[in-house]
Amino acid sequence: MFPLKTNNPSQKFPFITILLIALNFFLFLHEVFLGSGFPVFVKKYGCIPYEITHFIDLDPYINFSVYFTLFTSIFLHGSWLHLLGNMWFLYIFGRNVEDWLGNIRFLLFYLGCGVAASLIQVLFHPMSKIPTVGASGAIAGVLGAYLILYPGSKIVCLVPFFFFIRIVALPAFLFLGFWIVWQVFSQMTLGGATNIAFLAHIGGFFIGFFGVRWLKLRKWGGWR
Repeated sequence: MFPLKTNNPSQKFPFITILLIALNFFLFLHEVFLGSGFPVFVKKYGCIPYEITHFIDLDPYINFSVYFTLFTSIFLHGSWLHLLGNMWFLYIFGRNVEDWLGNIRFLLFYLGCGVAASLIQVLFHPMSKIPTVGASGAIAGVLGAYLILYPGSKIVCLVPFFFFIRIVALPAFLFLGFWIVWQVFSQMTLGGATNIAFLAHIGGFFIGFFGVRWLKLRKWGGWR
């Protein structure tokens, strides 16, 4: 299933959501223009679990603490497909979450989910020397938040049905419920056989879910 839009329009211009999308595109274009330096750049600023758990900076070196890569890795992507998929999900779901949290707190929430998701990936793969990059963990947090805030809103999406593709409107709880179940299933069946950080997706989702649930119970929504 691929989301096309929601029936829940933004109440205000989603400044931070658009800013994050623009920044991600800008940095990916920078990666592309590096040409053969692309892999080196990713290894340098991606989050490498071994570096985090062993307090060491592997070659290629950076000019600051390796722990800062927990942050920089959120804004890097490995391919156009990786980037476009992430940014589309951020655009579809981020606007409403930003409406509820407010601009600055949405930014802090997004970054917090992204860093926490990276840490979860590090926790389960402490010896890995493969750099983890992408906004998926942060965006998964946004999805978890959306599920708490707007469970009954409709998500218009493309659904493949044998040789046909249908457009259907599904309630958010069903679409996002299927999404997280698929992430868990993929982690259980594929595990380390893929370069997709499913654990970061799962961790980010539940951090966003329970984080906003806690805020909602305290009626902290609508911050600006």
